[in-house]
Amino acid sequence: QVQLVESGGGSVQAGGSLGLSCVASGYTRSYGYMAWFRQAPGKEREGVAAIGISGGQSYYADSVKGRFTISRDSAKNTVFLQMNSLKPEDTAMYYCAGDNRVGTWSRSNNYPYWGQGTQVTVSS
Repeated sequence: QVQLVESGGGSVQAGGSLGLSCVASGYTRSYGYMAWFRQAPGKEREGVAAIGISGGQSYYADSVKGRFTISRDSAKNTVFLQMNSLKPEDTAMYYCAGDNRVGTWSRSNNYPYWGQGTQVTVSS
């Protein structure tokens, strides 16, 4: 059974930092992408960042470039998202997504596996 389990969400003031982790179990893949998405109330789910499993190349939404960093520990099937200089507009439920083997990192339909989400709240 495939599971993606996120941890690390919470509340922080604007300008602060948070780190998220996602542990994948039940599947292993030497290629493709894992990613973080987020969804704020009343808004569509959007891609935040993704990382290539084999080469480690990373991709970011324009809104988080320079502030967020995605990384991975392939041996532990774990993906991380370090979020710095957080803004109130970063407030959302953050989801880990796995096993994109078809392309376009920011397209949610390309990910068959999802975590349950972890809430990130940034106050001004």
